[in-house]
Amino acid sequence: MSRRVALAVDGAGAARSALDGCVLAGGVALFPADGLYGLACDPLRADAIARIHGIKGRDDGKPSAVMYFSPLAMRELLTGLGERSRAAVAALLPGPLTLVLANPEHRYPLACRDDPGRIGVRLLDGPLSGASCAIFQTSANRSGEPPPSRFADVDPAIVAAVDLAIDGGELTGMPSTVVDLTGLEAGGGWSVLREGAVSEADLAERLREAGLG
Repeated sequence: MSRRVALAVDGAGAARSALDGCVLAGGVALFPADGLYGLACDPLRADAIARIHGIKGRDDGKPSAVMYFSPLAMRELLTGLGERSRAAVAALLPGPLTLVLANPEHRYPLACRDDPGRIGVRLLDGPLSGASCAIFQTSANRSGEPPPSRFADVDPAIVAAVDLAIDGGELTGMPSTVVDLTGLEAGGGWSVLREGAVSEADLAERLREAGLG
């Protein structure tokens, strides 16, 4: 049976501590992201990632984002990125965005799958901000079903299968906006791969202010 932590009852500190402990131990957690519920594990643990695919019911072969909860936890990754990629991270994160960046050091290959030269990165803002772990992150739904925005709507089989379930109540229901920034280092542009909580106009303005428009 999974351990349950409710933000409204146990508080954000308890939830952050539980998430760090679960991921460090090689477990799988259900957690509230900014808009939808997700499944999380250590992005360097192939066994934990395989568990997540089993819980979802299928490995679709797609890459997954690596999510952080603290800018300090991102330092090692950032040192391996190009100058323009680092500027984009500073301009756009934290927030409901997934940044697809050039990954010259091929970090987190299990998340990148068959394209280790590209990596999806997120930095979450909200109650879990400050957790020290980096996570492999994917939506908390069975394959072919919509991702839930309320803890009460998460498939009970998923709740039972994880080691930790964090109840964050009802979320916005909006997915992150996915933006491809891999062309920045070569002086190229950017493109939106999936529309979500951040508009393309907002992205353009923030990147323009950072000198990356």
